[in-house]
Amino acid sequence: MSQTFTLAHLSDVHLAPVIGFSMAHWRVKRLLGYINWHRKRKGVHLRPVVDRLVADLATQRPDHIAVTGDLVNLGLPREQAAALEWLACVGPPDHVTVVPGNHDIYVRMRRDPGTARWQSYMQSNADGAGYGESGHPFPFVRRFGQIALVGVNSAIPTLPVLARGHVGREQLQRLGRVLDALGGAGLVRIVLIHYPPLPGQSAASRKLLDAEAMQQVLSEHGAELVLHGHNHTNTIAFCSSRGASIPVVGIASASLGRRYHDEPLGRYNLYRVTVDGGAAKVDLTARGLADPDGPVVELERRTIEAPTAHQG
Repeated sequence: MSQTFTLAHLSDVHLAPVIGFSMAHWRVKRLLGYINWHRKRKGVHLRPVVDRLVADLATQRPDHIAVTGDLVNLGLPREQAAALEWLACVGPPDHVTVVPGNHDIYVRMRRDPGTARWQSYMQSNADGAGYGESGHPFPFVRRFGQIALVGVNSAIPTLPVLARGHVGREQLQRLGRVLDALGGAGLVRIVLIHYPPLPGQSAASRKLLDAEAMQQVLSEHGAELVLHGHNHTNTIAFCSSRGASIPVVGIASASLGRRYHDEPLGRYNLYRVTVDGGAAKVDLTARGLADPDGPVVELERRTIEAPTAHQG
């Protein structure tokens, strides 16, 4: 049986403006982040860019949309509530999947629900629930026919000037079991994570602390595609897994509307995944800004080689 599934991917939305920064939520990390936002990022992460990309995305009519973190900037309650409103405009929970980023889980929140506000976008659907493990929010599974989206949480609160992530030993163990179960069922496994999952993909102050362990899980248990954000760059790496290579694709920020260092302008990716006879073919089409004041256009089109769907 064959299936074609189109997945849209955007990340690092950094929704503006920063709202709700009061004394009740003061932390040194937030203060430094607030200063950095006003001095540097406020002029380049532009809400109109996000809105234009999302409007263009809607015309492409994808089967599903994945947002891999950093919806907000300082992890403030009002920011997170506003992000939930934004998600509702992007699509309902059965059409949109989210995993959190480090700016979403910025500092410890003792009494506030934090990113739990977005739970309906970060949980298994009915067809995927049997592959996850009850009692644990991550990893979760959303199944759409022969396609399975696997949501991983790599975000943790960190000290000022650090932006490191961590999946954790127990979540990694669960992830291995989930990937085995999905692979055993012959499903195409697409892993969603905020941080680049392989060693050496991020600077020391911004890296995934257990990237080596994450790489080992992917290598031993397999996947067909991994999508991430965090670095605000467009990259394709490969993780060896049982004689195959898992494509690991990073994407630019979806809100960057002005040139900032070497970061590309805002974009989103469309993945057309075709499953036929147990093999998965992945075609990537990128759409976004080629010019800060220009329209949303097609930026790239290519085929990404993927391992077989039955590599469980």
